Amino acid sequence: MEDFQPENSVFLPGSLFQNPGGWAVDPQFMEQMGSTCLLAHGLGHPVEDAVTGFRVPRSGRYHIYVRTRNWTSRWSERPTPGIFTVLADGKDNGHVYGAAGPEWDWEAGGVIDLEAGEHELSIHDLKGFDARFDTVLLTLSEARPDGSKAGIEALRHTFLPQTRTVEQKGAFDFVVVGGGCSGMCAALAAARCGLKVALIQDRKVLGGNNSSEVRVGLGGRLNIGKYPALGYLLNEFGPGRKGNARTGDVYEDAKKLDIVLKEKRITLILGYKVLEVEKDGDRLTAVVATCVGDYSRIRVAAPLFADCTGDANLGVLSGADWVMGREPRSRYGEPSAPEAHDGTTLGASLQWYSLEADTPQPFPDIDWGLSLDEDTAQKVHRGQWYWEVGMTDDQIEEAERIRDYGMYVAYSNWSYLKNHASYKDEYENLYLGWVCHVLGKRESRRLLGEFVLTENDLRQFRIYPDGCVSTSWYIDNHEPDPDNAARFPEPWLSRGCLTPLDYYPIPFRCFYSRNVDNLFMAGRDISVSHLALGTTRVMRTCAMMGEVVGLAAKVCTDHDDLPRDIVPAHWDELDALMCKGAGDPDLPYLQTYTLIDTTAARSEDC
Repeated sequence: MEDFQPENSVFLPGSLFQNPGGWAVDPQFMEQMGSTCLLAHGLGHPVEDAVTGFRVPRSGRYHIYVRTRNWTSRWSERPTPGIFTVLADGKDNGHVYGAAGPEWDWEAGGVIDLEAGEHELSIHDLKGFDARFDTVLLTLSEARPDGSKAGIEALRHTFLPQTRTVEQKGAFDFVVVGGGCSGMCAALAAARCGLKVALIQDRKVLGGNNSSEVRVGLGGRLNIGKYPALGYLLNEFGPGRKGNARTGDVYEDAKKLDIVLKEKRITLILGYKVLEVEKDGDRLTAVVATCVGDYSRIRVAAPLFADCTGDANLGVLSGADWVMGREPRSRYGEPSAPEAHDGTTLGASLQWYSLEADTPQPFPDIDWGLSLDEDTAQKVHRGQWYWEVGMTDDQIEEAERIRDYGMYVAYSNWSYLKNHASYKDEYENLYLGWVCHVLGKRESRRLLGEFVLTENDLRQFRIYPDGCVSTSWYIDNHEPDPDNAARFPEPWLSRGCLTPLDYYPIPFRCFYSRNVDNLFMAGRDISVSHLALGTTRVMRTCAMMGEVVGLAAKVCTDHDDLPRDIVPAHWDELDALMCKGAGDPDLPYLQTYTLIDTTAARSEDC
């Protein structure tokens, strides 16, 4: 990137804008496209401008480039609504951005004359339908910048001094990556046992799928099986109300943050994404995390780590063995497995809900959306768990596309209900109150441990000596709704396919990597087959996994041993800790809702 230097160019990442206005800061696809972007998630109403000051190094005619993409072009040839303009000192040169190619790239926007000195740049959303941008580049160079992931990283290295160094955050006993329910419980349990813990979360809120960003309600039972004390820990911070796709207060983000901040042995690191690791042979020694805002980097070291990321990000970076998709029947002899391996996974939910006003609420009659009619449109007021997309897509590499399709469907359906349905009068005063823009994932990569739990273990109720966390959910494997799949090339509704199951104790050997010696895992990325994931994946069960992993980290620390050394050498010690648990059993018990799903009902009231 020698053509672009601070003396001839201005580099303005969206995540560093002084005032993002109504644009949402979205870091969830950094692994794929290389950056945090700003998203104009206005639900059909243009959002407030994102504004920042900048300094021009010398007077001249500057070429304008914006790294962006046309998000609807994958499904529609109609003009996209994801468009915006760029204003320098309140003036734009007439170019509209966001309508070019479907991939992230630099879009040229002409030239602008700028004097040396201080100026102001504004990004002006035009439609309120998820326009997005990564960075604005103003340059005197005649060269075109490289729009690839490597290209944007090279430019940041040139223009942002903080990306060239790594801050040492110190050494810990235990590093937990991922701040969902499993990661929170792993960190809290270990800290309450006396360990010095770092908890790294790539977003600014805790709770994962149970946060106000995603809004999936807790499911499954706590305090069951051989170790009934497990689960009181989640009860300390789990919301007291049920429901998917509810108002943000239901998910009690502040309660989750408060319990972690009060634990003095936990160093909470919010808004940092682990993108690099350091190893010594088969052991992790440190992780390097990048700030999703200013791209500065920190290094965190420890003898023990836990992958609670859901997507198994830490494990994959560490070289841990992993799988994704459905195993062939020949792999484990599972009767419900397909004959051949495929990439099918449980899908991701893109939830939404409507609210009612006292007066009519218009919504754009979009022409770029999905073609719907009286038979295919869904007459609902809320998009529930079964608004599920991406089952046959790559849940990692195609994550942004999957998210976008979920939004595309939600907007299309709502526009039909508001503008074309024979019953549109029923929706006259309704408006979109919330549409999720953070994917609610069920499955992606799974790390392979010393033991892989399978459908046969569950159906035949094979109990292993190291069984610990008990499942309570039926084997709940979703598949595309047949009618929806017959009508659309990309289905967007699912149905739950339930196999009854008694409470089943998951072996502890599912909770650590078979080839990265000091790596635990807890959550939906543990060592299970695709079919077995159908019962282990719900959040209350995942939280108990985290609790056990945090207790196990204490045992490993006391003996300077590895996770694999616990069974059988130190099992008695872990057994005693699990019998006691890490939570307070005397607090009011709030986890009495959505304990087991025996119907897979597609109800708006789930």
